Amino acid sequence: MTVETEEALFVKKPELARALGVSVRTIDWWIAKRFIPYVAVSPRLHLFSVKEVETALREKFEVQERKG
Repeated sequence: MTVETEEALFVKKPELARALGVSVRTIDWWIAKRFIPYVAVSPRLHLFSVKEVETALREKFEVQERKG
């Protein structure tokens, strides 16, 4: 049985890289630096929620307004 949705709940590294417009190596670096959330299914397989990753990156790299 296959459930088809408009957007997958979790994606693999190459799909995440394409969705964000970065390289797979950049995803590896963000994982190493703990910038993005992921589910480690095995040591070689990580799954990602694109929405959660986008939220984490916005929070981490958001430009803050400078006050006085």
